[in-house]
Amino acid sequence: MNPPADTVVRAVTQDGAFRVIVTLTTATVKGAVTAQDVSGSTAARLGELVTGAVLVREAMAPDRRVQLILQGSNKGGTLVADSHPDGSNRGIVNLGGRREVVLAPGSLLQVLRTLPAGMHQGVVEVPPGGGVSDALMAYMQESEQVASVIAASSLIDEDPEGRSGGYFVQLLPEAERGLLMVMTERLASFPSLASMLKDPALTAQSLLAELLHGMPFTLTAETGVHFGCHCSRERLLASLGTLPQGDIAEMIQAGEPLHIRCDGCAKEYVLAVDDLAALIQPPDMFGGAPPRGSA
Repeated sequence: MNPPADTVVRAVTQDGAFRVIVTLTTATVKGAVTAQDVSGSTAARLGELVTGAVLVREAMAPDRRVQLILQGSNKGGTLVADSHPDGSNRGIVNLGGRREVVLAPGSLLQVLRTLPAGMHQGVVEVPPGGGVSDALMAYMQESEQVASVIAASSLIDEDPEGRSGGYFVQLLPEAERGLLMVMTERLASFPSLASMLKDPALTAQSLLAELLHGMPFTLTAETGVHFGCHCSRERLLASLGTLPQGDIAEMIQAGEPLHIRCDGCAKEYVLAVDDLAALIQPPDMFGGAPPRGSA
């Protein structure tokens, strides 16, 4: 039997105090980890970051793109998670010659999300001794002024088929601030998210119900997420077309097809010499000036 598709569910408590977003991202994380060919703690941390990107996008901008960039201490490598409004997600790993991205003093989380007219960017330091979930909560509090509890976890370091998921509990603006402390204490008494993910019967809906046990709520949305990349041959050619004409001419003179591998999904593109030749702009017969009599 095939595992259930990755899902995001959103709900609001009927007293208007909390908004809750829950996601299971097992297949999404597996796709990103497989494409990046990583394992162990790096795979798990990438899984947490990809899950976190889904949660931030769903919370702040469901119809906009969100990117998370986690930088290790002393610039020791980076992990990138990229979440799109169509539900596609991918990750990119750059270890910079190191074995893993180490979170220690100086580690940073950068969040980028598109806006109708530009880009919002926020950077926070990973709290001492904290991980991806702690960094996400710090970002939401410091950069977005959103009081929340966030958890993201991935078991893929223990098992290639290990599950991944997370939740986002937001205190809504009209609610009393003290309620967040009550919810935080309540969640602290719950089993860890990692232990809950080990239950094969767990679904996004059942996790939501567990988080809000005894609190009437209304389900507001349910959508799917998946591993996917927006790369294409056309985008690649457009990117190459921005290179200096001399650089393109050198590639053509080499007389060999150009092999390019997408950083996000590992798909390989092969561009023939003719493809590159089409990027060379023809010489301007008029030296940049329009012919006489032209409009």
